[in-house]
Amino acid sequence: MTLFKRLFAPLAALLAIASPAAARAAQQGKPALWEVSDADTKIYLFGTIHLLPTGYQWRTAKFNQALNSSQELVVETIVDQNSQELAQAFMQLGFTRGLPPIAERVPAAKQALLRSVIAKTAYPEKVFDQMETWMAAIQLLQVRLEQIGLKEEPGPEQLLRNEFSAAKKPIGELETNAEQLGYFDRLPEKAQRLLLEGAIDPPADLKKDFSPMLASWSRGDIKMIAFWFNRDMSGSPALLDNLLVQRNAHWKGWIEQRLATSLGKTFLAVGAGHLAGSSSVIKMLQRDGYKVRRVQ
Repeated sequence: MTLFKRLFAPLAALLAIASPAAARAAQQGKPALWEVSDADTKIYLFGTIHLLPTGYQWRTAKFNQALNSSQELVVETIVDQNSQELAQAFMQLGFTRGLPPIAERVPAAKQALLRSVIAKTAYPEKVFDQMETWMAAIQLLQVRLEQIGLKEEPGPEQLLRNEFSAAKKPIGELETNAEQLGYFDRLPEKAQRLLLEGAIDPPADLKKDFSPMLASWSRGDIKMIAFWFNRDMSGSPALLDNLLVQRNAHWKGWIEQRLATSLGKTFLAVGAGHLAGSSSVIKMLQRDGYKVRRVQ
């Protein structure tokens, strides 16, 4: 699975892969869960995976206890495809006049592949010519996701949101839709083109790497999560800084501010890749002297 497919999954309509074989690989998941606290505030940190096989069992008694005892849920961003805010963000950030033709933004050897994916969308190539490169990658990734059998089904974040909404508990977000898209929009063009190339990779590539990603997440194997979820960023400092380091630092600051209040228990659910590795939120907190305890 390419870097783009991992990072942009939360904005890909919270889809789930219907894969009985993958579901059988681990009958009961036990994903990683941490807590950081002070005298009057506790924050649970849960690393999610945004794509899951249908019927996959990933909740445990410890997880449910932490979730049910929390007064508030906070996620990366609240994605609602019918949201006017999301539509405006895509229009304002995703389209620019005078851009090079989309075909010129991939190597010549991949132009035929690019056009074959564009042909499966509802838009002519001229529309893609007006899109920022990262925006075109989003649109084309949707095609690839559909080709490997993805269907609309709530992922972990949506399920958690549904529960808190039903319980009339508050739900917050670390980034607005526009803020999250802004990280992609500020990427250098070279980095955006890497995302575009990844978005049009053959469907078989997406399927091949999903199983080990799911297995490492299910085991709560932090070392392997860092490898499978973030490994490609080392080849692009811009991607690493914009999409991981900057966001993790911002979220770490949010956690510090929350600990300075007296708000009881908060359940924070973000992509697992943000909680694993040397640039993770966990490591940033620990380096600043916070005691982060592994709960599961």
